[in-house]
Amino acid sequence: MATTPASQAAAVPPAKSGKIKRILVIALIAILAAGVAGGATWFFMSRHPAAPTAATPVPPPVPVFFPLEPMTVNLQSDDGETHYLRIGLTLKLADQKTQDKLAEHMPEIRSRVLLALSNKHPQDLAPLEGKRALAEELKTLIAQPTEAGSAPVHVQDVLFTEFVVQ
Repeated sequence: MATTPASQAAAVPPAKSGKIKRILVIALIAILAAGVAGGATWFFMSRHPAAPTAATPVPPPVPVFFPLEPMTVNLQSDDGETHYLRIGLTLKLADQKTQDKLAEHMPEIRSRVLLALSNKHPQDLAPLEGKRALAEELKTLIAQPTEAGSAPVHVQDVLFTEFVVQ
């Protein structure tokens, strides 16, 4: 059978248009998929805001340092010699209100501290652990209520500014 040029011409263009249609359909599906993915991303990002950033922590309040006047006391002695302790203290407090309360009762607090210090031996105060134990003891002693029924005062720390044993 012989084919005519007209039938050959008709056969070639449909093959090209089929390939073009297939490429266009694939490109259209890819564009639609990219559009759907972009739309879904936008939808979910706009509906759910980003996780809130951690709030910056509030800095702790600045402590109040309350220096006490230096004190000199006689220490207990087993060797017959007289030993002295000259001590300077600074109290680390949470706020100004605590300082005001301590200032109102300072004679009583100084008396407590002097009585406690005069009962110490020089050899107990010489090592570092003895000084740390003394600071904790003074912290507890100063925090005790000065009036019956009142709450104890919160002393954060007792700091030595002067410490001389002779």
